[in-house]
Amino acid sequence: MQPSEMVMNPKQVFLSVLIFGVAGLLLFMYLQVWIEEQHTGRVEKKREQKATSVTREQIQGHITNQNLKFHITEDPKGKKENLLLNSERPMRVLTKTSHSQGEDRVLGKTTGPPTIKLIAKHQGTRTVFKKFSEMKWPLDIHPLNKSLIKDNKWKETDVAQEKRRSFLQESCKKYGGVSRPQSHLFHMVSRIYVEDKHKILYCEVPKAGCSNWKRILMVLSGLASSAYNISHDAVHYGKHLKKLDSFDLKGIYTRLNTYTKAVFVRDPMERLVSAFRDKFEHPNSYYHPVFGKAIIKKYRPNACEEALNNGSGVKFKEFVHYLLDSHRPVGMDIHWEKVSKLCYPCLINYDFVGKFETLEEDANYFLQLIGAPKELKFPNFKDRHSSDERTNAQVVRQYLKDLTRTERQLIYDFYDLDYLMFNYTTPFL
Repeated sequence: MQPSEMVMNPKQVFLSVLIFGVAGLLLFMYLQVWIEEQHTGRVEKKREQKATSVTREQIQGHITNQNLKFHITEDPKGKKENLLLNSERPMRVLTKTSHSQGEDRVLGKTTGPPTIKLIAKHQGTRTVFKKFSEMKWPLDIHPLNKSLIKDNKWKETDVAQEKRRSFLQESCKKYGGVSRPQSHLFHMVSRIYVEDKHKILYCEVPKAGCSNWKRILMVLSGLASSAYNISHDAVHYGKHLKKLDSFDLKGIYTRLNTYTKAVFVRDPMERLVSAFRDKFEHPNSYYHPVFGKAIIKKYRPNACEEALNNGSGVKFKEFVHYLLDSHRPVGMDIHWEKVSKLCYPCLINYDFVGKFETLEEDANYFLQLIGAPKELKFPNFKDRHSSDERTNAQVVRQYLKDLTRTERQLIYDFYDLDYLMFNYTTPFL
């Protein structure tokens, strides 16, 4: 054959490139679906393992970087700056003041070839997006039903509650300004627990009394007779309570608009120190190897081999450097995540805003409002490390001594939305 006969004409080149391109695209689509199925299989396998043996090493669900199934894009026509959903705010220098107040969702599988699966998935996403975009945001706030309150002993608590709700609404109007969510629906409600019998939605804020609140929900739903007989592991790893993201879109929206929604918050600095003490000052088979090792490796110069291997002994200053680092070596965790990103209080208007500083009083008033059994009272015991002093303002000051003024200011800036929405001020700067 002559060399001239081996030269392909432009038409043959185009057809060859087209064929290889189509083949490559189909291979990519097939691999994408295969990888997704492998991931789903691993999630299901982990769930089976958790059902048979609950250990502290299986707390992966506590990190907020979850598998989100639907992404809701921002409406460019209605785009406005929303400071309460955006943590990037300018730093403000404050003067010294006094304290104001003492599961992964797995979607059903679609049968058929990979291309059909992908088409079905995208069509389903469009349907969900259409329904979701038609929802009214932020959700309406409902007056509390006080018909079950028979005496005047809750008068001051009720006045404080109305002030908190009003302050939160005004803060959202002032610093918010969006009418639609800029996040994933299932992610937005992933921290909300459901108690259908009394029609309650409770948004979990770790280190703000959430363990005892879960015990109360278990009693209200008939899963336990007393809040004092439920262990820590049963509360957090037993999977007895339902979360709002386990329902379909209609179930989520119906409950958001008809159930009594409650959130309990805490001074952000106290909550941060409490989380550090709990996770890093006591033996922990999850937080030390996962977070501790990464923190020590990046923020401790000349770290010893033992610390690098087991992740124990993280110092508060190192933990703060991790928190404030925009390039963290390991992701965020719900125990120190902002309430504005856990519960979305400017989109999900909560009917009841409790505070850790007045936890028992607020909680027992809420139980009266929703018609709980009269004998049910909010437990006041410390869930873990009961011999340790509770984290309070004095304890927090001791930890902040090791930080510079700039570091303290940056912590405030990190949590400033929580300070603004829930009317907390800080005496520690």
